[in-house]
Amino acid sequence: MSILKTANLTKRFGKFTALEGVDLEVNEGEIYGFIGPNGAGKSTTIRILLGVLKATEGSAHIFGKDAWKDAVDIHKRIAYVPGDVNLWPNLTGGEVIDLFLNLRGNDNKKMRDELIERFDLDPTKKCRTYSKGNRQKVALISAFSSNVDLYILDEPTSGLDPLMERVFQNCVMDAKKAGKSVLLSSHILSEVEKLCDRVGIIRQGQIIETGTLNELRHLTRTNFVVQTEEPIKGLKDLSGVHGIEVKGQTSSFQVDTEYINQVIKFLSQFEIEKLESTPPTLEDLFMRHYEGTNESGRTGAGGAS
Repeated sequence: MSILKTANLTKRFGKFTALEGVDLEVNEGEIYGFIGPNGAGKSTTIRILLGVLKATEGSAHIFGKDAWKDAVDIHKRIAYVPGDVNLWPNLTGGEVIDLFLNLRGNDNKKMRDELIERFDLDPTKKCRTYSKGNRQKVALISAFSSNVDLYILDEPTSGLDPLMERVFQNCVMDAKKAGKSVLLSSHILSEVEKLCDRVGIIRQGQIIETGTLNELRHLTRTNFVVQTEEPIKGLKDLSGVHGIEVKGQTSSFQVDTEYINQVIKFLSQFEIEKLESTPPTLEDLFMRHYEGTNESGRTGAGGAS
């Protein structure tokens, strides 16, 4: 069952097109990874989903309701964590968490206290004394203490150390086990790869690939490291082989998925002493799509990340 769905979502700022025909779908109990570099259109999409921006064209629905017209009703059932959290400087972290929970009519103090301990937050300190990482913790604790159906997380681990990133990942998996849905926007590919059931890659305001990691792996290359008694001759002439590097009797290279069988048959004629292959990662897929483009994917894309 679809919890969140956009169709032909388009947003223009004057002559600049930040989003062009974006189609997204997040199902019940699913963690959906929304990835792309800064300026690709991730945060613009999320602002439309939150009812902060109005789409120029297309539609965005959450729980079957219009994201712009029914924003108030939708917000009762979602929790949002941005990548840069601003808090009331004179309130303590604990007071901010309680404020958010009270606004939702949520009195689950047990969950709140458990999360404060897991995230190692001192809730008695004023928010003005918090580091960026601690401000993120306040937002994450508030979100995961809430009994909601959809979490919209926009670079949520920004500023967290690796230990706290692991705590965050456990919280996301707990939410999934409880049947909740998560839209996770991130540029930390290892995080997305660990957590997400499906991913969508956005580039220059357009979704260029979407699917499960297994469905997308056919677009990437498998890494091979081969050690032989004698040098491998003719490898560079094979179809589907890329990036050959030779050091002594060891050759490393990448192979397009559809040519793996052919390459292994070719290698078998040599005296193989060691053969290692590593499956393609999400990062391989991501970088392949961005080969030949600048990091932001689009120039002059400020404010449309």
